[in-house]
Amino acid sequence: MEINRLTLPNGLRLVHCRDNATAMVAVNTLYNVGARDERPDFTGMAHLFEHLMFGGSANVADFDGVLSAAGGMSNAWTSNDFTNFYDVLPAVNLETALYLESDRMKRLAFSDKALEVQRNVVVEEFKQMCLNRPYGDMEHAFRKLAYKVHPYRVPVIGEDFSHIEKVEQQQVKEWFHSHYAPNNAVLAVCGNVEWERVRELVEKWYGDIPRRDIAPRLYPAEPLPTEPRTHVMSGDVPQTALTIAYPMAPYGHPEYFAADLLSDVLANGKSSRFYRRLLMGTDMFTEVDAAIQGCEEPGLFTINAKLTANGPEAENAAINAIEAELAKLVDEPVSEVELQRCINRLESSRTFALLNYLSVAQTLAHAEMHGEDANRFMEPYRAITPASLQSAARNIFTPRHRLTLLYRPTSKKSEIRSQKSDELRGEARRFRRSQ
Repeated sequence: MEINRLTLPNGLRLVHCRDNATAMVAVNTLYNVGARDERPDFTGMAHLFEHLMFGGSANVADFDGVLSAAGGMSNAWTSNDFTNFYDVLPAVNLETALYLESDRMKRLAFSDKALEVQRNVVVEEFKQMCLNRPYGDMEHAFRKLAYKVHPYRVPVIGEDFSHIEKVEQQQVKEWFHSHYAPNNAVLAVCGNVEWERVRELVEKWYGDIPRRDIAPRLYPAEPLPTEPRTHVMSGDVPQTALTIAYPMAPYGHPEYFAADLLSDVLANGKSSRFYRRLLMGTDMFTEVDAAIQGCEEPGLFTINAKLTANGPEAENAAINAIEAELAKLVDEPVSEVELQRCINRLESSRTFALLNYLSVAQTLAHAEMHGEDANRFMEPYRAITPASLQSAARNIFTPRHRLTLLYRPTSKKSEIRSQKSDELRGEARRFRRSQ
């Protein structure tokens, strides 16, 4: 795809790709700020601010109302590393989206009413996600197990909803002025709009937004574990959940891309090893998956499973079965055929994703943030060989680095659920026979 780029004098990076197959346009704004930038006593701030960005700006009291009147819609998400906002609307109304986004980048309204409303929304979201559903507190426990000093030890939603409840306008203004700036953002536009028109409008609406001083990141690096860590917890959950994790390289490191392919070897599709050997080949699991946390700083290779039976014997058997599969990746290189199959699946998935102009806009934004060429996405994956994949497996799956979290049903219900485990295993057997 043909990509156009421009950096404004205020530091805003613009990237564009025209898509003649649609009458729409996507405007994506990626800010280089996330949960890792929060103070320890104000966790959840990045996520709260995502909500506050829809609460009105200097010249626009109702962001969604104006965008909707132009035939558009918007949404956003927050991660540990980034905060992302996107708008989709008819291409003829591109200027409306650029006006709206530039206005809230320039100056929010800092409304006390908006702060009160969004505080309550985020607190309620915390309660629903983390306190009032099965396994909701598992992410908090897992991150505290995996990280001891790095901000990744706290989920994006925050450590406790009391942190959000005490946020005042002063903290909101400090967050905005130290992170939401043109020199800390990438603006990506994809749709049926020519480059000259996009450049003209972006210079018109963003050109006078001043640069700001961005708050430095002063937190410490996370040391590698010196011995295996295990945490056991219990709650009102239907079955035992197991998470095994290993520290891995950050985005951009060659071993990051190798870890991505290792997760596909293990758990991407019905030809994957976990599916064939663990889910279909045993009666220990109702689900088992592997994935990487795509972090800007050293992250985690995670394996998540749900067990058909409860108790130490079932847990040990499941852990041993998973570890045996990891050991095979360490001891034996994957075949050329298996590796190529994973690369082909990744490239196919990427190709189909880029048929959508919104996906293209978000891909362009992330590539520009990383200083990459989106057209060369597959190059680090194609450079991986069976030998380099095995080497990465040896580095990642180091026994002393292993992190294990077990979430057991509460003891008062475990007896009832253990009686049902035979039914689960029987269903698993019948399912395999039907395949």
